[in-house]
Amino acid sequence: MIKFLNPSIEKPYIHFQSLYQEAKENGQKGIEAICVSSYNQAKKEVEARYVNLKYIAHNEWIFFSNYLSPKANQFESHDKVSVVIYWASINTQIRMKSKIFKTSHEFSDEHFHGRAKEKNALAISSRQSMTINSFDEVEKNFHDTLKTMTPETMRPDFWGGYSFTPYYFEFWKGHENRLNKRHVYERQDNEWVERLLQP
Repeated sequence: MIKFLNPSIEKPYIHFQSLYQEAKENGQKGIEAICVSSYNQAKKEVEARYVNLKYIAHNEWIFFSNYLSPKANQFESHDKVSVVIYWASINTQIRMKSKIFKTSHEFSDEHFHGRAKEKNALAISSRQSMTINSFDEVEKNFHDTLKTMTPETMRPDFWGGYSFTPYYFEFWKGHENRLNKRHVYERQDNEWVERLLQP
């Protein structure tokens, strides 16, 4: 599930919330899963992965990750990302383009302290995407860290939130015979320009 905090009343956000509610009512599984694509400048490649969107705080879309991971390095060197959501229960795809930046320390701290200690133990113990000799290493590091966890355990500097604020939305609604509806909102001169696209 996605938590909405002081949601924006701008048109694309109202459109998103309406579709989210429809998907939720239709039993959409993994409704918070979003695919984030970033640019690997060193390899001149585009890479994509799914993450769990945790919050939409006004107009910031927030997920959490390791700040030392490959995707973190990509966000640092190229701060634009493409995001895709697909909800099969209502045959809807949502595309976004955005700049990405780190969430405030305070917000990341608050989220960290509201999580289960097992999740935080993994956040602390995992060296995300590093090569390992066996999965036993991961399990040992996790359990060793879990033993040391207390309510006072602080969020590590290398783990926290990422925020993105879209400047482009495309809402795609699938229909029979490929008569698909494509509704675009694009931010131009601090206003949302709205248009429809051919299927």
